[in-house]
Amino acid sequence: MTAASDRPGPDQPAFDVLLSGTVFLDIVFTGLPRPPAAGTEVWAEGLGSCPGGIANLAVALSRLHLRTALAAAFSEDVYGDFCWEVLADQEGVDLSCCRRFYGWHSPVTVSMAMDRDRSMVTHGHRPPVSADELLAPPPRTRACFVHVQPEEEAWVRTAKEQGALMFADVGWDRTEVWASSLLEQLSGYDVFLPNHVEAMRYTRADSPEAAAAVLAEHVPVVVVTRGGRGAVAVDATTGESVDVPGLNVAALDPTGAGDVFGAGFVVGTLAGWPLAHRVRFANLCAALSVQHFGGSLSAPGWGDIAAWWRTVSRRGDEELRGYGFLDDLLPAHAPADVRRASATIGLRLPR
Repeated sequence: MTAASDRPGPDQPAFDVLLSGTVFLDIVFTGLPRPPAAGTEVWAEGLGSCPGGIANLAVALSRLHLRTALAAAFSEDVYGDFCWEVLADQEGVDLSCCRRFYGWHSPVTVSMAMDRDRSMVTHGHRPPVSADELLAPPPRTRACFVHVQPEEEAWVRTAKEQGALMFADVGWDRTEVWASSLLEQLSGYDVFLPNHVEAMRYTRADSPEAAAAVLAEHVPVVVVTRGGRGAVAVDATTGESVDVPGLNVAALDPTGAGDVFGAGFVVGTLAGWPLAHRVRFANLCAALSVQHFGGSLSAPGWGDIAAWWRTVSRRGDEELRGYGFLDDLLPAHAPADVRRASATIGLRLPR
């Protein structure tokens, strides 16, 4: 059912995927009628709270039964307690490479979902410890998912030398320079998964498809996501290209959908699936996630995926025929047992 084995053998890596990054407390408002204007108040129909940032990817991977390890700094404030407990106790993410710090507060992001998109306001300070300090050395892992930095981190270089498959993405360029020098940093990565805005601006291409072709000159496999319009992928090693349209779903909150897409693509890659199956599976994971609050706790589990396929496979829709590979992948009965984001960060037990 998944790419991971239940228990690693004595000569196998301890983890399927290793991540590093910043964990935020995400507070997500949905159902906003309009953006708040200066001097006004807008009421939202929905509210959810959950760990965000790199936690989106960590939870999405763990829910797909990959042994996932995270290296991050956590505050000892209440937000940090909440994020730690959700990741470690509820979601089964390994936090043995993480450290907690007194006097440094948890970063916070407020996300406002409107018209199938979202806007964010974030506050935080640089973590008191670097990833290289947390991962000295990194544990052995089958794969790493790396947020590309201006300068390569030492732990990334070590993980490559240990044979890990390297996945990468890139964040919004706050300078809006979109320096093309980023393309040179992709050397050594196996898979690159930017969204269409990032891909087009870094390559100066006029379409996601053209951007993917340019990026494929720098990295073996490129996947450019297009939000609700699906994704385009190019495998430069085989010359294969895939264009998968989006699925028609009722989107509540797109926060973290790109991370959930990335998790689905990692699963398919580690399992050795064909490129088209990998993109469709990732596309499905992202589509299921946008129907729920929040980035991390909106990620689907295998039960959610099985329930969706049992429902839609009865249809004769042309666009769904490409998902027929799920028949051989999913169990006959899989409970939808994942937790969703709630309006508060925690409730005390009644006395």
